[in-house]
Amino acid sequence: MKQQSQLTGHLLALFSVLVWGTTFVSTKVLLRTFSPVEIMVMRFALGFLALLLVGRGWLKTEKKAHELYFAAAGLTGVTLYFLMENIALTYASASLIGVVVSVAPLFTAIAAGVLLGGEPLGRWFFAGFACAISGVALVSFSGVSELHFGPLGALLGVLAALVWGVYSAIVRKISSFGYQTVPATCRVFFYGLLFLVPCAVWDGFPAGLAAWAQPLHLANLLFLGLCASAACFVTWNSAVRILGAVKTSVYVYIVPVVTIVFSALILHETMTPMMAAGTALALAGLFLSERRERAPESEMR
Repeated sequence: MKQQSQLTGHLLALFSVLVWGTTFVSTKVLLRTFSPVEIMVMRFALGFLALLLVGRGWLKTEKKAHELYFAAAGLTGVTLYFLMENIALTYASASLIGVVVSVAPLFTAIAAGVLLGGEPLGRWFFAGFACAISGVALVSFSGVSELHFGPLGALLGVLAALVWGVYSAIVRKISSFGYQTVPATCRVFFYGLLFLVPCAVWDGFPAGLAAWAQPLHLANLLFLGLCASAACFVTWNSAVRILGAVKTSVYVYIVPVVTIVFSALILHETMTPMMAAGTALALAGLFLSERRERAPESEMR
C-alpha cells in the first residue's frame, strides 16, 4: 500500500510539472494584451470558484493559528510567486525564466530545513547548488539578443523560485493539520487573491474585460485557471503531502525542458547551443544536490 501511495504521489507531481511547464508559454501569449496583475486575478479567481464548487463550501479551520499558515501559503505560492514570474516574463523569454525558476528545489530544501527541521545540508547539496547556479548563469548570458534577456527578469525569476520553496514547505506543514486537499487549496487561493487586491487597485484592474471573450484569450484563461491553477495546485499539494516537500520539488527539474520545447513550437523562441549546455548543467546540478550523504562507518556497523 505504501508503494502504491508513493507511486500516486510521483504521478501527481509529474502531471503538475508537465502542465506548469507550458504555463510560461500561455502566460507569454496573454501578456501581449493583459498586464501581469490582470492575468493573475482572472486566473486565480476562476481557480478559486472552481475549487469552492468542487470542495462543496468554505473550509472551517480548527485553530486560529492555522490561518497564519494558509495566509502565508497564499502570499508566497500565489501572490508573490506568480507576480514575480509574470513580471519576469515581460523582461525575458519564456525559456529563460523556465530555467531560472528550476532552482526552486534548492530553496525548498533550505526552507524545509528551517521550517520543518529537515535533514542538514551536506557537501553534495552545495556542490549541486554551485553546478546549478553555473548553468543558470550560462543560460542567462548566452545569446542575449535571441533570449530577450533582462537582468531584472532573471532576478525576479530567482526570487520566484525562492518564495516557491517557502510555499512548498508551508504546504507540507498544512498537510499535517489533516484538512482535505481541495478545500485547503481553495483557502490558499482566497488569501492569494486577498493579497492581490492592493496590486490590482494600483494596476487599475479591471480593464478591458471584453478582451477576455476573444477565443485565444479565453482558451488560455481557462487553461491557466482551471487546469494549471485549480487542478495542478491540488495535485501538487497532494504530492507534497504524500512524498514530502523536498522529494516532490525534484519534479521541478522537468519544467524548463517542457517550457523550452513548447516555447520553440509555439513562440518560435530560439534554443541556442549555449542555452542547451546551460540547461543540462543546471539540471545536473539540481540532481546532484539531491544525492544523499553516505553514513559514517561507525553508524553502518
